[in-house]
Amino acid sequence: MQLASFKLANGGRNTIGAWVGHCYIDLHALTGGQLPADMLAFLQLGDTGMHAARAALKQLDAKLDPTALAKLRGPSGDRYAYTPAEIVLAAPVPRPGKIMHTSCNFTAHLSELTTWAEPEWQSHNWKDFHFEHPTGFLEAPSSVVASGAKVPVPHFTKQLDYEIEIGIIIGKPAFRVSIADAMDYVAGYTIFNDLSARDIQAREHSNKVILLGKSFNGSCPFGPHLVTTDELGDPHKLAMQLKVNGVVRQDANTSQMHYKTAELVSWWSNTTLEPGDIITSGSPPGVAAGMAVPEWLKPGDLVEANIEKLGTLTTHIVKGD
Repeated sequence: MQLASFKLANGGRNTIGAWVGHCYIDLHALTGGQLPADMLAFLQLGDTGMHAARAALKQLDAKLDPTALAKLRGPSGDRYAYTPAEIVLAAPVPRPGKIMHTSCNFTAHLSELTTWAEPEWQSHNWKDFHFEHPTGFLEAPSSVVASGAKVPVPHFTKQLDYEIEIGIIIGKPAFRVSIADAMDYVAGYTIFNDLSARDIQAREHSNKVILLGKSFNGSCPFGPHLVTTDELGDPHKLAMQLKVNGVVRQDANTSQMHYKTAELVSWWSNTTLEPGDIITSGSPPGVAAGMAVPEWLKPGDLVEANIEKLGTLTTHIVKGD
């Protein structure tokens, strides 16, 4: 399934649904309210919720006449099928409990970071980065925005950067799970663009901490959908590409991840993971900070992050206040 959170246009209610062919299916309306209208609540149902959603969608194939979507009604009489123009996408999990960001999980990205000459950046001793286990940091859930969002350049940075990543969305409570069992706790995947204020990040790194450089309003665009594990298949054979104004900046494959999904879930489950939590893969090379002459994001830029089978996450960079 390709699951989504969205708001019905023209001031309608918030709900969750599935992208099916050419339209979004409101799962809450389709099931007469048996499935919740909130993604966190849905994920907390675990396998029961997933099975119920699949069973409801299985009955639809013959009914989805694109010219008659407005006439389709669920058990409670509510409409359940909408065109993309009739909804406003939210992030698949609009307010995750936590975002566990994995650092430098693509070796080539680590290599390019060692070349950025900023003194504060170099003081972090990137060449001594270790791979004894995954390392990373938390990002603020309030930083989340959806595909298509307009993200203002923060007033405190002159070095706004991008990072395409695959986001792993947790589907069950997980604590100290083994690598062998870790995939059982994954609900699905999404596209994540880790927007970064590099100048702030560099100063924070020089003090061995990180916060505002990665967690500001709009710094965590992800979406457009949550693609479930059964639909995606192998998450480590996916082409990844990020473009800025149509120009390819990052071009990689998830097969290049140092730590794969099961290893990341297992390690980060040393703190309890909950349904809706997100673990990011880390970024491949090609970020602005790795360029000989960095081309930072600026107002008017369009960032398109595409991962095979997951779709395209779009972000519009606009002028800040």
